Amino acid sequence: MSDATVASVAPTASVRFVPAGRRRSFLLPEVPLDGPLSTGDTVVVSDGDHIAIGTVVAEAAVVAQRRAASLPPAAGTHVLRRTTTEDAVRRLHQQHKEQEALAFCQRKIRERGLDMKLSRVEHAFDGSKLLFSYTAEHRVDFRELVRDLAAAFHMRIEMRQIGVRDEARLLGGYGPCGRPLCCATWLTAFEPVSIKMAKQQGLSLTPSKLAGVCGRLKCCLRFELPNSRGERHAGCAQEGSCSQGCGGDGACGSGSCTCGK
Repeated sequence: MSDATVASVAPTASVRFVPAGRRRSFLLPEVPLDGPLSTGDTVVVSDGDHIAIGTVVAEAAVVAQRRAASLPPAAGTHVLRRTTTEDAVRRLHQQHKEQEALAFCQRKIRERGLDMKLSRVEHAFDGSKLLFSYTAEHRVDFRELVRDLAAAFHMRIEMRQIGVRDEARLLGGYGPCGRPLCCATWLTAFEPVSIKMAKQQGLSLTPSKLAGVCGRLKCCLRFELPNSRGERHAGCAQEGSCSQGCGGDGACGSGSCTCGK
């Protein structure tokens, strides 16, 4: 990327909406905010259609420049302001409504005998909708359920079927290693995991030892594979301590480590 291109890129901020979600870049407003944004600051952003609250996260300068250059020229994805006391109070009310909607929906699911498990309810910050995330082994006819929810809460209802791994990410928890789940803390995407990876590491093939809280193979099996030189790094896949000095956030603390963390 040339200096001229870098100079023409508008300043941006990287924002996440959930702890382990993908980060998105938002243009900073032309009118300067009250001081520069720092990692961990909460901001109100707009993507053109909806308004949401997110957390500013750190990002390498080169990556930030590439993300900013890829943003569409049409205005829309930009930071509106820092969160205010009114925003925090509004979000607390929405969280209360989420709990109310969760209990109401679970009751209606039992009454209608639907074969589905409700995982989480999210209230859009701009008040546009209630999003109900659920798991189910088969297709569920929830049309009557949506009518019940719409009549009770008088807003747009959206149902989203998710997998068991996505459910673990939403709910969080601790793995067999005693650490917070990778998918709920730092893992931003689910990569394929196979039993072959456990065989390559000489691990016990007992299903209960290889499965995570979601019931599927542990995601961390991918990060304990030998590298091209045959070197291995102990970690949560072996339920032992990391010989390379893992950080508190689950990332490997060794600069020479090639385990992918």
